[in-house]
Amino acid sequence: MRDQFYVIGQPIGHSMSPTMHNEWFHENQIHGHYDAKEVGISDLESIVTEFRSTAKGFNVTAPLKVEVMKYLDEVDPLAKEIGAVNTVINKDGRLYGKNTDGIGYCRGLSLVLKSPIEQENILIIGAGGAARAILCSLLHLGVKHITITNRTTEKALELKNGLRLKDQDVKVISITDAEEQLGTYSLVIQTTSVGMKPNEAEKPMSLHNLSPDTVVSDLIYSPYKTAFLKEAEQKNAKIQNGLPMFIYQGAIAFQEWTGIFPNTINAYKLLEEKLGGTKC
Repeated sequence: MRDQFYVIGQPIGHSMSPTMHNEWFHENQIHGHYDAKEVGISDLESIVTEFRSTAKGFNVTAPLKVEVMKYLDEVDPLAKEIGAVNTVINKDGRLYGKNTDGIGYCRGLSLVLKSPIEQENILIIGAGGAARAILCSLLHLGVKHITITNRTTEKALELKNGLRLKDQDVKVISITDAEEQLGTYSLVIQTTSVGMKPNEAEKPMSLHNLSPDTVVSDLIYSPYKTAFLKEAEQKNAKIQNGLPMFIYQGAIAFQEWTGIFPNTINAYKLLEEKLGGTKC
């Protein structure tokens, strides 16, 4: 009998997680199967109760990542700090929640960085849930210098004020100031939905002052290369879309469930072909 795994959220029909995880089960000769299940907030409690006896693990996506925490038996400290769970492990009926988004993002980012991530001077664009997951994970890894910019500065300040800082320097500046100071950052991380289909022409800020030595990362992978990344590429910056984050957050979840870290290179090729893109 196969072990059952899921990704739940609403909407969920577009998810590529089943393609990726089922390929990993096949490659590793594991009798597991992964399905996408449409679940809204009103159905969440009953589904989680059902999964205690029917699922070995599951992933959680929007809009359930915060709400699911109240139905779990234990939540990892980093996930608590982020305030969201995207991966649940079933340990004999007890449900343990983790957040692999931020750490998965950092693992994927290491593919394009020249220096250790803790040495980077980072600009984060956005102040939503994705920004918080990445920000908390960067701080967890020991990054010292991070600046947050957002369309509304108040929301960025709210994000900063909710952090547990040690000797780390986290600043908040306006979009205008960020555009002016852009050349001082070694890594720019775009976490908003600006530029996502069907609004592909939109960009969260100008890259007029971007240095060619900067790495520019956009969490979006549909379109495969956003207008933001295209502008960065024209300025000879190193770019990366959101596909490595998607793959590595899934790979870490797969390892939590099976004890095996899967082949991310094959997954990248498989999903790249599915998206119809060319490598960033």
